[in-house]
Amino acid sequence: MIKNLDIDPAFPNPLKAPKHGLLAFAGDLSAERLIEAYSSGIFPWFDENDPILWHSPDPRFVLFPDKIKVSKTMRQIINRKVFEVRYDTAFEEVISACADMRIEGTWITDDMIDAYVNLHRLGFAHSVESWKDGKLAGGLYGVSIGKAFFGESMFSRESNSSKFALISLTRKLENEDFLFIDSQVHTDHMESMGGEFIPRADYISMLRKAVKTDHKWIS
Repeated sequence: MIKNLDIDPAFPNPLKAPKHGLLAFAGDLSAERLIEAYSSGIFPWFDENDPILWHSPDPRFVLFPDKIKVSKTMRQIINRKVFEVRYDTAFEEVISACADMRIEGTWITDDMIDAYVNLHRLGFAHSVESWKDGKLAGGLYGVSIGKAFFGESMFSRESNSSKFALISLTRKLENEDFLFIDSQVHTDHMESMGGEFIPRADYISMLRKAVKTDHKWIS
């Protein structure tokens, strides 16, 4: 049974959620609620005409930083320094660009943008940006708690710019001993970059270790 958080605000145990992952609806997008959700293995994902929907699918799709797949083309782009990576210099532009790249009915609603901008101001949400000739060419954003990074969305204005941002992020996270990037749900793009499915129980166990640390994101 899907829980109504407006009646009882406590999240259900994600390990008891159905395979498709939808376990609760309603509630709010406050920083406290979002941090609790991510730390528990739950994330919000809904269309603009839906109530807030909370998910924890089984299996979970993740990317381990040391397993990133870098193609020959991307190695050449990196070596030629086509793009410059920056962190947290244009968060609002990145999340807005991700929303603009989506089709009508996007899950990145105005309320979602406001919520993640607030998380960014609190030091939990971050942008990874690919810059070219002084212009933002692509990037991604997500949430960092302990040694876990929860990827939310990415965009490209120039070919390979989002791939460059992701590769740069994995190198940064590997250097800082992060355990994983949570991709949440499967995409062909993330699979081509090294993403893989793991059982939800394994994910939750790994997550608990990751969020126990007081590690802080270093821009």
